[in-house]
Amino acid sequence: MLRYLSVFLTVFQLSSCAELQQVVNNLPQVESYTPDIASGLREALNLGIDKQVTKLTQKDGFFKNESVKILLPEELRKVDKALRDSGLSRLADDGLKILNRAAEDAVKEATPIFISAVKDITFDDAKTILLGNDSAATEYLTSKTQAALYQKFQPVIENSFSKVGADKVWSNLIQKYNSLPFTKSVNTNLTDYVTTEALKGVYKMIAVEETQIRTKVSSRSTDLLRRVFAIQDE
Repeated sequence: MLRYLSVFLTVFQLSSCAELQQVVNNLPQVESYTPDIASGLREALNLGIDKQVTKLTQKDGFFKNESVKILLPEELRKVDKALRDSGLSRLADDGLKILNRAAEDAVKEATPIFISAVKDITFDDAKTILLGNDSAATEYLTSKTQAALYQKFQPVIENSFSKVGADKVWSNLIQKYNSLPFTKSVNTNLTDYVTTEALKGVYKMIAVEETQIRTKVSSRSTDLLRRVFAIQDE
C-alpha cells in the first residue's frame, strides 16, 4: 500500500451488529424470502460485474472514465501539469495511457474470482447485506476477493509495463523525485500503485450498479430483484 494513501475503515460495534441482526430476524418477510434474498443479491452483484466491470476491460475503459481513471500520484501531478502547460499534452496523455491500459488488461482476470465469491454468499450474509448501506454487497465482495484479485492483477500489470519499459522509466523518475528536498516520498513500485488503483476502480463501478438497484426501482430489471429489494424499501 502506498505510504501517501490513507485507508479509511468503517468499524461497527458488536452491539450494533447484534441489533441489526435482531431487526432482520424479526421481519417475517425476510424469513419468508431468505432463499430469494441470497439469489437476489447474487443477481445484483452479477449485474454489476457484467454491466460495469466489463466496461473497464475495454479500450479506454479506465482512461476515458473520469470516475476511475488512473492518474499520477498526487505528489507528481505537478509533472503532468507542467507538461500540459508546455504544450506537451499528448506526451502527458501517452504516459497516463500506459497506466490505464495495464489496468484494463488486468481487470479481465477478475470475473472468475468474482463469480466464485458471489456463489458463496450465504443466507445469513444475505439478510445482513440486504439491510446494510447502499454498497453493503460491494463491501462484502471486496472483503472476499481483494487479496485474490491483487495477486491476479499484479503480474498482468507488471508484464504490461515491462513490455514498454515503463517500470524502469517510472523507477528512475520517482527516485529522482524522492531525492529532492522537502518532498513527500512516493512509492517507487509502479506495479503496486496501478494494481491498487485498478482494484479501487473495479469496486467503485460495482458499487455504482448496486446503488442504482437499491435506490431506483426502475433499475431492478427482473421480478427477483424487484421482490427482494422491496424488502429494504420498507
